[in-house]
Amino acid sequence: MLWGAHAERLLAFFVRRTLDAEASMDLVAETFAAAFVGRRRFRGSTAEDEAAFLYGIARRQLAHWYRHAAVRRRASARLGLEREVLDDESYARVEELARSAPLREAVRVALEQLDERQREVLRLRIVEERDYGQVAAALGTSEQTARARVSRALRALNRAIATTEGSP
Repeated sequence: MLWGAHAERLLAFFVRRTLDAEASMDLVAETFAAAFVGRRRFRGSTAEDEAAFLYGIARRQLAHWYRHAAVRRRASARLGLEREVLDDESYARVEELARSAPLREAVRVALEQLDERQREVLRLRIVEERDYGQVAAALGTSEQTARARVSRALRALNRAIATTEGSP
């Protein structure tokens, strides 16, 4: 069965990329729903084909989440809506499945290895979720330069994480 074979690995896939247990649970559900709706398009015959089909959907779901998550959070905050929160036991189980605690530690150590300018640009773009125009204004640079600095900082962070814990 598709769910039993892939649910935990998909959850880990999403948690490691979103660092948000609730969103990851939603993304797993959305992925399986999309797989069910699109089941007639599946032409594979092996477990590898099945996984490729499912993870292709998962990558699209994740891309959609990245594009729209900030907008949804701001709209929910304006409307005073709160998401149902996982209980402590469920949250701990999700983190255990995703092995996210070691990843968080690796990110913390890697961030410490970056220079102040790189940490600042990541704070503006990633933590504060500012658009590139706002990042450029805060840095006193052009938008193109801001984009380049964010890209370089993310690459440096990725390299630092890889050397800290091995590639996550």
